Amino acid sequence: MHMSRSVRRLGVGFLGILMLTVSVLSLSTAASAQIGIGISVRIAPPALPVYAQPICPGPGYLWTPGYWAWNEDGGYYWVPGTWVIAPVGMLWTPGYWGFAGGFYGWHAGYWGPHVGFYGGINYGFGYGGVGFFGGEWRGGAFFYNRSVMNVNVTNIRNVYSRTVVVNNTHVAFNGPGGVVARPTAEEERYAHEPHTEALSTQREHEHSASQNRQLFASENHGRPAVAATARPGEFSGRNVTRASGGERGVNERESGRNAGNERAAARSENREARNGEARGEARNNQRRNEAKNSEAGNRERASSRENTKPSRQEKQAQKKAQKQAKAEQKRNEREQRR
Repeated sequence: MHMSRSVRRLGVGFLGILMLTVSVLSLSTAASAQIGIGISVRIAPPALPVYAQPICPGPGYLWTPGYWAWNEDGGYYWVPGTWVIAPVGMLWTPGYWGFAGGFYGWHAGYWGPHVGFYGGINYGFGYGGVGFFGGEWRGGAFFYNRSVMNVNVTNIRNVYSRTVVVNNTHVAFNGPGGVVARPTAEEERYAHEPHTEALSTQREHEHSASQNRQLFASENHGRPAVAATARPGEFSGRNVTRASGGERGVNERESGRNAGNERAAARSENREARNGEARGEARNNQRRNEAKNSEAGNRERASSRENTKPSRQEKQAQKKAQKQAKAEQKRNEREQRR
């Protein structure tokens, strides 16, 4: 009898442990399905800085956009966007800040077979707020959309071009006062797919950013000196881009180049106009010079004609000489008659 009660107690205890284990596993699975809020603060993140995307280092790299992270001691700091070697067949869903209940909560990013909801935030470079248009997996190779990704076709041959509409909003959080967006039914479905958290290189990249005072918003006022890098943790060198006055992603560089061409054409037209004006002015100057020369020649000819005419004194002298000559002739004639 005593042994029977002991067995029953043991069975109950074992059942309780089993149920607890199942509960923990269920929570773990749910957490992996959709990573929840990790940090909550009362201060809104700054607007997303404006920067250009460094060139892709090589095949297999995927772009992970920059974002504002939080540090209890220093506040918001910028984690530069960077290229990372992606797990084959996986895409990156960026993290985002969401405002609710008076707090800004951070929803961490994750890797999965599809890009899920990231708050409707426009991170640029294919992450326009919904989905991802920077490229796609075809078998075991990633193909890059050159319309929004900065890739060198001499190093990367798997490319295509597909136009993407650019949204110029740089608000960094979802919710009242920010981007008002809700996950679509498709994004809700993607949220229940198996997910993988950020890679170790991404975590180290974020940690390195937290150690760099220049990346804190209190220091850079929303315009970090290192806005994007070619590789994780690479915060100096020629493959680093800094924040500027307005974001120009690869998809915007085309319009930028067009604008540059237009400006060049305008400058060329201005130069042509100036050259035309200069040529016109030169012709006018030539005409004026010719007119002046003609006028001067006329004056010279007039002066020459005037100089050939005898003056008044010369006329009087000539008349006097003529009178003297006549008087002399008359005297000669009288002497001859004598």
